[in-house]
Amino acid sequence: MFLRRFLPDRFTCALIVTVTLASLLPCRGTTASVFNVLTDMAIALLFFLHGAKLSREAVVAGMTHWRLHLTVLASTFVLFPLLGLLLRPVLSPLVTPSLYLGVLFLCTLPSTVQSSIAFTSMARGNVPAAICSASASSMLGIFITPLLVGVMLESHGQGGMNWDAIGAIVLQLLVPFVAGQVAQRWIGRWVERNRSLLSFVDQGSILLVVYTAFSAAVLQGLWKQIPLPVLGGLLIVNAVLLAIALIVTRYGARALGFKREDEITIVFCGSKKSLASGVPMAKVLFAGHPLGAIVLPIMLFHQIQLMTCAVLAKKYAQRVEGRNRKIGVATES
Repeated sequence: MFLRRFLPDRFTCALIVTVTLASLLPCRGTTASVFNVLTDMAIALLFFLHGAKLSREAVVAGMTHWRLHLTVLASTFVLFPLLGLLLRPVLSPLVTPSLYLGVLFLCTLPSTVQSSIAFTSMARGNVPAAICSASASSMLGIFITPLLVGVMLESHGQGGMNWDAIGAIVLQLLVPFVAGQVAQRWIGRWVERNRSLLSFVDQGSILLVVYTAFSAAVLQGLWKQIPLPVLGGLLIVNAVLLAIALIVTRYGARALGFKREDEITIVFCGSKKSLASGVPMAKVLFAGHPLGAIVLPIMLFHQIQLMTCAVLAKKYAQRVEGRNRKIGVATES
């Protein structure tokens, strides 16, 4: 049972199969063009459904806990980018320049929604606040991530702000999201009842982007440029970033005087990065770049954060249950 926590889930297995398929049978020519159109349609549908599913009532209910939300947003959009830039002299020698560009992009991404809430609930944290923080991070990321990417690219010697890419983000991601919010009053309950549909579109769109991205990268010689030692270096880079984020959010929450339930929310919402948002954004923001190397750090970080947070959530839950038992014994006495 203990080892099962460290085994990849079905979606991770699907990602591995997709990358393998793209490596052996990359799409090209007309087929690649068709896959690109399908990918754009799937991404638009994904953000439309996310807009239709997001509960405005839950967001409004959680907005009163503004200190917690600001702490989570600071970790997501300030701490991570600073770590990516400040640690570059130490970490960049472990990977290629293209991979470290992907690491910098990873640092600009919003937090996850589903897994942040799920781990917060598992750890007995403040779930309403997690819903609000994760949702706000996802929405703000549509605006903040492209701006941070512009700063990161300039610092990485890749040019400045690409306003065309920001416009494409608005058109491909924000417009469907807003349309989903508008349509929520009519289809919101249906989407909530059919969560499997959102999960299918969510994962399907990511797999489509990964397949097209890695197909193009393989045709450009991706695996010849990334030997096994470099992949090992990328794992180390991701592990270092996650470890620092977990430590800072945990002890930072305690230093700021948050309760245990709020600390749990800050840890799980402030240390996560969204694969679901990152892959579609990478497709738009890094047109012309080697996209396979850009999304590979996100894919690895996704699996590392799931395995680490699963263990951490269980430890938090055990401590909360132990504390509750002690309180119960003291009350009976």
